[in-house]
Amino acid sequence: MIKGLQKTTLIDFPGKIACTIFLGGCNMRCGYCYNSDLVLRQNEMPTISKEEFLDFLEKRKKFLEGVCITGGEPTMHKELPELCSDIKKAGFAVKLDTNGTNPEMLGLLIEKKLLDYIAMDVKASLESYDKVCRIPINMENIKRSIELIKKSGIDYEFRTTLVPDVINVEEMKKIGHLITGARKYFLQQFRASPSTMDKKYNTMEALGVEQIRELSRTVAPFVNTVGIRNADISENLKTPQDAVSG
Repeated sequence: MIKGLQKTTLIDFPGKIACTIFLGGCNMRCGYCYNSDLVLRQNEMPTISKEEFLDFLEKRKKFLEGVCITGGEPTMHKELPELCSDIKKAGFAVKLDTNGTNPEMLGLLIEKKLLDYIAMDVKASLESYDKVCRIPINMENIKRSIELIKKSGIDYEFRTTLVPDVINVEEMKKIGHLITGARKYFLQQFRASPSTMDKKYNTMEALGVEQIRELSRTVAPFVNTVGIRNADISENLKTPQDAVSG
C-alpha cells in the first residue's frame, strides 16, 4: 500500500513538521498528474510495509509531529482506517489528501476521529470533471464529500490545480458556488513535468501572474480565505477582501 516516503516536509501539513507517505493506485486519470507511476504502475513499485513505516515513526518521534497521507487516492484502500489509527496511537497527527470520490470512507475516518486535517482536490466545475479526470465521476459523491468536510469540525482546505486548458474565470465561478462558505481554498500553480500522464502537459505553459490574480479575485467572495501556492506571487493566503484588492 505505501509506495513512497518523504521523510520530512515543512509545507504539506500546515503548522506541523511532518512526513508524507504515498499510497499506490488512483481511480482518476488526470492528464496533468505527475505521479503517473503511482497511478498506472503501482504493482511494479517497491512497497514499504506498515511495520517498517511505524518503526520509522518511532525513531523520528523527537522530530516529527504529523503524517500526510497522499497518493494516488488513499481512500481506495480498505486498510486506511487501520493505518490512520496506528499513526494516531503512535502519537502523530494525521492529514489526509483526497479527491473526494469516496464519501463513505471519508465519513468513517471523520466519525472515528482519525483525521486532524483534510485537503480535498476540487478538480474543476461539476460539468468539467469528466474532461479533467478522464473517467466518469459520480458528482453526488464529490458534493457529499465537500459537505462532509465543511461540517466535520476538522481543520481543512479545498484546492484546485490551475490547469491552463481547463481553469478560467467561468470555471472558477462555478467552483466557487460548489464550495461556498469553505474555510480555506487554495489555487495551486500548474507545473509542466516530463512525467505527466498526458504528454501535452509535459511542456504546457502555466497561467501568468495576472491571470492567477484574476482567478483569486473571482473566487474570493465565495470562501472565507483564498490562497495561492507555487506561483511567483507574494500574497499567500489572503482574506476575500485582500484578494480582491490584489
